[in-house]
Amino acid sequence: MSEGEREKNSGREEGFAELFESYGGGAAEDIEVGSKVKGEIISIGRESVFIDIGAKSDGVVEKAELLDEKGEMPLKIGDALELYVVSRGDNEIRLSKAISRAGGAGLLNDAYEKGIPVEGKVKRLVRGGFNVELMNRRAFCPLGQIDLQYVENPEAYVGNTYRFVITQFDEDGRNLVLSRRELLNRELEAERERFLQEITVDAECEGKVRRIVPYGAFVELFPGIEGMVHISELSWSRVERPEEVLNVGETVRVKIIGIEGGERPEGIRITLSIKQLTADPWSTVGEMFRPGDKAAGRVTRCAEFGAFVEIAPGIEGLVHISEMSYTKRVLRPEDVVEVGQVVPVVVKGIDPEKRRITLAPSNAGAEEHWQSFAGDSGKPLGSLGEKLQQALKSKKK
Repeated sequence: MSEGEREKNSGREEGFAELFESYGGGAAEDIEVGSKVKGEIISIGRESVFIDIGAKSDGVVEKAELLDEKGEMPLKIGDALELYVVSRGDNEIRLSKAISRAGGAGLLNDAYEKGIPVEGKVKRLVRGGFNVELMNRRAFCPLGQIDLQYVENPEAYVGNTYRFVITQFDEDGRNLVLSRRELLNRELEAERERFLQEITVDAECEGKVRRIVPYGAFVELFPGIEGMVHISELSWSRVERPEEVLNVGETVRVKIIGIEGGERPEGIRITLSIKQLTADPWSTVGEMFRPGDKAAGRVTRCAEFGAFVEIAPGIEGLVHISEMSYTKRVLRPEDVVEVGQVVPVVVKGIDPEKRRITLAPSNAGAEEHWQSFAGDSGKPLGSLGEKLQQALKSKKK
């Protein structure tokens, strides 16, 4: 905190400091009780953690405050923390994540004005919310302010101790309204910023599919932060509709391929890929197929000049319309095959650099057999190919 900021806040924090005067010990350092300080962990003891906050005396916080939900210490020496000064003496400055000890109305009023977290225990469920015991006083937390998500089981919160911020302070502290949601949002915002600072292009992470749109899918990487997988990045195979291969709520692994935008989370655009987590099949196509090989493939699309057939995930070849029959002229590929049909083909030529494979019916001259062919013979399409094939069959039904 700069000198100018200290001078600006000193007047407002004067009353707060007076409430803890008995703990102050007459220390001369310009750190007020109620101030938010940032420091680095220098020692972790059995019951206390010592923080270097840039003062003559080290800051001390109870270790129990920093333990995670499993009761384990997630921090290490050198990690940075932001805490509040709750008391100070000649040799140490007591720090805490929230004000939790008994105090007067002045202390609560300062906590209200400065947005300092306070610790309270949920005592009972009442109409519209909860009664919370806060510094030997009764406060009220609306049902919608106890958590970030919709509360389905309010009774589960009763008996638990949480940190809150005071959103309403009336009648000299006799009418207190609290919000845990506001505090969680504040902490989540800081965590979002840290997440965005840490992620990089080419990094891999897991996310949950939140929305599916015609051009792709939105994946939540962190609460409140989504990235978009374009339909062309879902698979090396051709995908017509994203819902053919993804479901809302499904957890997927993605690769970050682009980060654009401003400094705030809501202004950042993250582009993702699922297919780039696996090797490009065209890089090994020469190992999978050689001219003369027979395979079973799925017709992916028809054009005026022929039909495209996928003979392995991401590997499409063209059966030219002139190859579709030796007994009669074929005017439209759709007269012989249809999209989604599995047909037997033979590889005629491979050009990996141009990503082209030329194919022909493996039973040329017998288009009736090619039209009616459907089965599992030949080289398999793989799990994704099978999933796409099943989706197409379901769509036809």
